[in-house]
Amino acid sequence: MSMDKKTVINILNEIGLLLELKGENPFKSRAYYNAARTIEVLDDDIEKLIKEDRLKDIKGIGDALNKKLTELVTTGRLEYYDNLKASIPEGLIEMLKIPGLGPKKIKTLYDKLDIKTVGELEYACIENRLVELPGFGEKTQKKILEGIQFIKQFSGKHLFMDAYLDATLLKQYLIDSGLIIRCEIAGSLRRREEIVKDIDILATTESPEKLMDVFTKYEGIRDIVAKGETKTSITLKSGINVDLRVVKDEEYPYALHHFTGSKEHNTAMRHRARQMGIKMNEYGLFKGDLLIKCRDEEEIFNNLNLSYIPPELRENMGEIEAAEKGLLPVLIEEKDIKGVFHVHTIYSDGANTLSEMVNAARDRGYKIIGITDHSKSAFYANGLKEEDILRQLDEIDELNHKYADIKILKGIESDILRDGSLDYDEDILKRFDFVIASVHSSFKMSKDDMTERIIKAIKNRYTKIIGHLTGRLLLARDGYDLDVYKVIDSAAEYGKIIEINASPYRLDMDWRYIKYAKEKGVKFAICPDAHRIEGLDDIKYGIGIARKGWLEAKDVINTYDFDELNKIFNKS
Repeated sequence: MSMDKKTVINILNEIGLLLELKGENPFKSRAYYNAARTIEVLDDDIEKLIKEDRLKDIKGIGDALNKKLTELVTTGRLEYYDNLKASIPEGLIEMLKIPGLGPKKIKTLYDKLDIKTVGELEYACIENRLVELPGFGEKTQKKILEGIQFIKQFSGKHLFMDAYLDATLLKQYLIDSGLIIRCEIAGSLRRREEIVKDIDILATTESPEKLMDVFTKYEGIRDIVAKGETKTSITLKSGINVDLRVVKDEEYPYALHHFTGSKEHNTAMRHRARQMGIKMNEYGLFKGDLLIKCRDEEEIFNNLNLSYIPPELRENMGEIEAAEKGLLPVLIEEKDIKGVFHVHTIYSDGANTLSEMVNAARDRGYKIIGITDHSKSAFYANGLKEEDILRQLDEIDELNHKYADIKILKGIESDILRDGSLDYDEDILKRFDFVIASVHSSFKMSKDDMTERIIKAIKNRYTKIIGHLTGRLLLARDGYDLDVYKVIDSAAEYGKIIEINASPYRLDMDWRYIKYAKEKGVKFAICPDAHRIEGLDDIKYGIGIARKGWLEAKDVINTYDFDELNKIFNKS
């Protein structure tokens, strides 16, 4: 099997990059870069040179490279190259696609912050981790974030936050056209799935052709994939595909239900309708040939003897049975939130001062804010040494004296150490109003060991909240291996709160476990994990996950007043 010259040059250049990523002697990398350039300007055919054993005589090739190139060109593969690629985390190679990020910087990120994927790098930028890193700084961090956004355009999967922001702007643009009768975001976005593939928008209008013309003139479009009178598909500059469907206004409720529910929910709903002698599809509910008229989705559910099922619950996870019995929960809403926890400041890796974060919480109408900077073992996040803690606690006392409209709680995000103990001795831990205990290291432990590690932290009298339960980073890193149900059972037994980390990069714990935890009597804290003022607003993403997990206001401590919180936090 032979190999063309261009491919050989690309592989030689990639070997040079991989050697740089590994931190090998620069001369070694340079030898491969030089060999690539040498082959690029060769007049003779490389296969012919190898066949006639003349390649080794060319300046800059030599015996070692000659052997490798002979293997590559004659067999179509090179064992040295394959082994080199296998020895480097795949994500580091992926990072090379980020504009302005070279192998030396990538190696620094890997060595200093153990960053192995583009997603982990993005999260590190969001958490302000690169600012103090030698050779980086604020400008470089900003450029890297911009570069990541560039490559994400072509990934095919998108965080809820990114897709929802695009969809909201596009929906408003359509409404502003004056052509819309009704319009809604549908699909997995309306169900608030944490990861989505595309955006679905449903609309009604008296001028379908005009609306499609307006839609295809949206300034955020990269490509028009297909244009029709009832459906038009585009790709946005952000890389997300959007389908706009236009239906008759009388069909709108049925279409909205159809294009919102998961496949499983829709199948179960059609099955229920059939049992009642009703045909159900995206165009209507039919008794024989007769359309059962419904003005909205609520009337569709009512005609099937069900109470209204909120979009977030339409996953066929018991919602139809609960709706039949009138047992659906009254889901938590943004207006229920009184307090916000898990907030970082410049004491550790936050971008804003303690005073700035408190005032931002006051501006948003919160009555309680829990400050939780990183503990000392989180060296990568400038974790607090004991003297920093004392300084911060004094500052919180001053601010509590200054403001009557908000209570500032003294907290810490304590690392759960490898053996399950918390960072700091008891004399420090007892000074805090509450402790969020989180795993930030040693992710590769066995399932049993990781489970026991977290359960030991749960048993610690100072632990009040378990932070980001599985440690996942969406589209970047799977959660560590643990028995989630066993951990939930332990939290229930010891009366500990589980965090719903509202960072759109985490949304952890996973909503699929929340209903089980709720049934066990576990309470939750929806936490923005805010590292800057704007991060406080991420709580809305956590509320979406809480709703998907069937949570009501009473299940979430953010809805409690100060006295109720005190009772919970003072339980040992």
